[in-house]
Amino acid sequence: MNITEIYHQFINDISHTTWYEYVAVFTGIASVWYSRKENILVYPTGLVNTIIYVFLSFKGGLLGEASVNIYYTVMSIYGWLLWAKKDQQQQVVLKITSASGKEWLQHIGFFGVFYAAIYFSLTYLKKDFASGAIPWADAFASATAFTAMWLMTKKKVESWYWWIATDISSIPLYFVKHYVFTSVYYVVLLVIAIAGLFEWLKRNNDSLNLQHD
Repeated sequence: MNITEIYHQFINDISHTTWYEYVAVFTGIASVWYSRKENILVYPTGLVNTIIYVFLSFKGGLLGEASVNIYYTVMSIYGWLLWAKKDQQQQVVLKITSASGKEWLQHIGFFGVFYAAIYFSLTYLKKDFASGAIPWADAFASATAFTAMWLMTKKKVESWYWWIATDISSIPLYFVKHYVFTSVYYVVLLVIAIAGLFEWLKRNNDSLNLQHD
């Protein structure tokens, strides 16, 4: 596909973007912005985003994306409860932390299990139920997102690495499936995710320095 074809596809697809996809995109950007700031509003804004994308995914026959957004919805409720929890002094209990080597292995194992499950499921379903699926690409984008969301609920710095992987893989994935506005959305999320990574690294380092003092 050359530049001219990409441009024409972009213009054609953007003209067919629905109002609720716009709502999903803007609430999604707001959610990631709030997560960067460690603000609990990440979850209510995120829920609006994920619920709309569950509908959009089923409507477009994108079962991989639908499974991710159903998972996002459940984990958003779980994360909201964890982030809201306070101690007797009304201080937030959950703090930003970095993963140990052992935890990294757990994260990779978590990703691997979901990648295999999604890949084989989509390969099986592609013929009759999910014609729009690209099993290896959908499985990678979905499994990295599953891992990132799990780690985000625990305020792990490493969640941002997985979000960055999700965003990079989702940009071309949504474009070829004619969700061009969503593809642009992932470009914005990628920029915010990189900023979020550096901000959480700084907050974690500041917290460690305070403990040492």
